[in-house]
Amino acid sequence: MSGIIEYFSTLPLWELTAVLTALLYVILAAQLNIWCWPAAMISTLIYTAIFYDVYLWMDGLLQVYYFVMAIYGWYIWQKHPPGNALGLTIIRWRLSTHMIAIAALSVLSLALGWLMDTYTPTDFPYIDSATTVFAVFATYLVAQKVLENWLYWVVIDLVSIYIYIEKSLQPTAFLFAVYVVIAVYGYFHWRAKYLQAQLPASASLTTE
Repeated sequence: MSGIIEYFSTLPLWELTAVLTALLYVILAAQLNIWCWPAAMISTLIYTAIFYDVYLWMDGLLQVYYFVMAIYGWYIWQKHPPGNALGLTIIRWRLSTHMIAIAALSVLSLALGWLMDTYTPTDFPYIDSATTVFAVFATYLVAQKVLENWLYWVVIDLVSIYIYIEKSLQPTAFLFAVYVVIAVYGYFHWRAKYLQAQLPASASLTTE
């Protein structure tokens, strides 16, 4: 543990700030805490510059999108706070809906990967494009409180770990390994909240 602390203490201040605020975002999001969005705003601004510098341009563009979605998420969650009768509740999508979305996103990823590979010096164009496209979609699912968003993040984060290790961004790779754990926790935590919300509806149907 002391070795890990010593390693992180030698990181550039900006990268360390990006790692910590990004980690804070995921933890707070898993807890359905609205303050996850300001943390996301800070981390995305810093990571935009970092990814541009190491030629992960799709990831850099993704951070710009994250920043916009952080503003959107803050607005939506503030407008419909947890516990409010009109609040934005956790929902589930049908498997068929997810399959259609995955197919469409895969085609889009291939097209963007080809463009990045042909016209830019970016590294890992196809993998980088795929993680970016699916992350854009998954972030929207978070803002809309779709339960299955966490399953998308597990896959996205696992693939991203490989990319960041190859680009010598070990702190970010470590961060995404933590993301995987939090995504698993987030799924089961949101699932429990979703099932809990279904109980009153089931009880009312039983009594009718």
